[in-house]
Amino acid sequence: MAAGALGRIRTETPALPEALRRVGETILADPAGAARSTIIALAEVSGSSPATVTRFCRVFGFGGYAELRVALATETGRVAQAHWDAGVGHEIGPTDPLDAAIGVMAAADSRLIQDTAAQLDPATVAAIADAVVAARRVLIFGVSTSGAVAGMLGGRLRRIRVPCWSHADAHEALADAALLAEGDVAIGISHQGRTREVLESLAEAGDRGALTVAVTSFARSPLAELAELVLTTASRETTFRLGGLAAVHSQLFVLDAVYVAVAQRTYERTNESFERTIRALESHRVERS
Repeated sequence: MAAGALGRIRTETPALPEALRRVGETILADPAGAARSTIIALAEVSGSSPATVTRFCRVFGFGGYAELRVALATETGRVAQAHWDAGVGHEIGPTDPLDAAIGVMAAADSRLIQDTAAQLDPATVAAIADAVVAARRVLIFGVSTSGAVAGMLGGRLRRIRVPCWSHADAHEALADAALLAEGDVAIGISHQGRTREVLESLAEAGDRGALTVAVTSFARSPLAELAELVLTTASRETTFRLGGLAAVHSQLFVLDAVYVAVAQRTYERTNESFERTIRALESHRVERS
């Protein structure tokens, strides 16, 4: 969990109990300072205790405070070198110049993708891709913005001849989940991992023997606990982009990693599919002037 530590802490701290939340907020306020602090110093600044700091470390998968310090030092060093934090955390006001607002958005989105990439487990992506390639049916579903993301991945997989269905409608997703069987794959997408319709469809798919995959920003959410494999996404809320809207880019990124891994495993078929679909659609394109 060393990679992407700050991204997960940033995403999950607001949902923690008060004592643990104070530790997270203190770390996020000055990650480099926390990396240099002793456990006693961090406990004092956060108004907690060394035992609480240790419990915080274990919640995020670290064996102790020493491991957390190393992760924070490594990540803050990369951020400083790459200047990812320029503009991150700035609020966009109603009278801000548009170029300044665009700069804040670009900085936030760049950092979001870096955080997501850092916590993405290549072995998990590979396992999902292997299952998708071998599956008789692949079902992808979400609600609202997550449903739109499901539709985008579904369209891309279908274009390389993966037998894939994608739904933003809860009833259609649940009905298709009931038709899955062992060897199939179900991917449920939910930012907070608490959307009831997504949970119901993923549970139904699991009951039918399908491999279940969760895409969520919260690694300890009900959706993550329900799934066999989990892809976590970083989320950074900015002015006018809250909740699920803040996670769309990172959801697209992790699912794009799955798509690329599938395409690698079906390289010849994928290239042939591209050629055939491009030729089929060519007559619908306006000629270049």
